[in-house]
Amino acid sequence: MGGTAWAVVGADVDPAWVTAWIARSPDPIAAPLSARFLSALADETGVEPGVVDAVLVAPPARAPGIPLQPLEAGDHPRVQRAHRHRTDVRVLGTADGAGVLTLGRGLAGRWEVSMEVDPDARGRGLGTALAAAAPALVPGPLWAQVAPANTASLRSFLLAGYRPVCAESLFGS
Repeated sequence: MGGTAWAVVGADVDPAWVTAWIARSPDPIAAPLSARFLSALADETGVEPGVVDAVLVAPPARAPGIPLQPLEAGDHPRVQRAHRHRTDVRVLGTADGAGVLTLGRGLAGRWEVSMEVDPDARGRGLGTALAAAAPALVPGPLWAQVAPANTASLRSFLLAGYRPVCAESLFGS
């Protein structure tokens, strides 16, 4: 995990190994999230890294502007992914099922959100409405990790008032 001129490597490796690796990097500030470092860390730990996600924090909660209901969507890929990376997962969505929102406890017990909008419902603001509704559904700060290449999702979270705070790559499931 890293941000502007800071990084945290939370892994079962010798801190001296991390320090030495970063020190010999041509760009020590960017090194902890570089492909080369993540690959070396994967070799060192025997665990594969995920993508490098942008990490965003939600704005203060406000009343949800979209009606959501609990969903039974255990076979939905977004829900399955949430269960692999989070505990206490709750699944909500729109009445027609076009929008799915997952909430759960992720890294260090933080509340995390993910969402998905059916292809036929995209481009009409549903993703932004889901992201905007989410902070009111958890007690405390809410975090979202978004792959930077997922520009539609990134735009939805930004339009809903989420702020980028760092980047991270999670290893394993």
